[in-house]
Amino acid sequence: MTDQNLCRVLTGPTGIGKSEWALALAEENGWEILCMDSMQIYRRMDIGTAKPTPADRARVPHHLLDLVEPSESFSVAAYAEAAEKAIQDCARRGKGCLFVGGTGLYLDAMMHGLSMGGFQADPARRQEMLALGETPEGRRALMNRLRALDPVTASRLPEGDVRRVIRAIEVTEKTGVPFSAQTRENGSSHRWIVVSLTMQREHLYRRINERTERMMRGGLPEEVEGLLREGVPEDAQSMQAIGYRQVIPLLRGSCTEAETLREIQTATRHYAKRQMTFLRREPSVIYLDAENPDIASHLRKAME
Repeated sequence: MTDQNLCRVLTGPTGIGKSEWALALAEENGWEILCMDSMQIYRRMDIGTAKPTPADRARVPHHLLDLVEPSESFSVAAYAEAAEKAIQDCARRGKGCLFVGGTGLYLDAMMHGLSMGGFQADPARRQEMLALGETPEGRRALMNRLRALDPVTASRLPEGDVRRVIRAIEVTEKTGVPFSAQTRENGSSHRWIVVSLTMQREHLYRRINERTERMMRGGLPEEVEGLLREGVPEDAQSMQAIGYRQVIPLLRGSCTEAETLREIQTATRHYAKRQMTFLRREPSVIYLDAENPDIASHLRKAME
């Protein structure tokens, strides 16, 4: 019988093979997959987000994909609300659910609740700070602003983590309370099993580099060009995703395909490192070596 209060999560850095193992586990156990990726929520952004294919979705039902248009913004609070509805829907149908993805902020919000109950940013102020964060000098200015407002949060965040730096500034400026002192609201009533795949760094980076090459060959530039042609703004939240923002200069003729490939590979490797750092803050995570020959049995046992 399905434990309707239990939520399973398979996470880990990008490119490590979460989706393949999730499909196998879900198919074997009759679970449904709930995607936990901040870019797969956008419609028609398929190649650069490594979105599950139609064949994958035919094997196992997937949820929390294609929720909004690429021109729209989407918050952590909106994801947490959609995820809770998906959990309840699976429970009503007697189905277990398996969250799959690497967006740590989504996982944190679902397990521990949201600061400020899902405070919404001011769009104009957000765009102003995002533009500032495009240059090293601007990133330093944002971090200096955060240090003045909330030195505790500033000490925890790298300067390059622009979106989280901006978020902390927004919340602190709006409420007058440092982000580090914000109370959590709406903590989860579910039980959570969180499993993260790990891999030797050089092996993971090789997988990332190879996957990026496949994305470029598979039509990522054409996908970005199509989105721009249909009117998605270059500064839209969706177009800040790794891969998409690097391809725009290629389409404008200001860099070569080889340079774009290297930039995406580098940005993706850095993102994978940040994902691993973020996960280490969650003490309940079970870590499993993806290269262990017996990984299948270890995954099954952990998910129990």
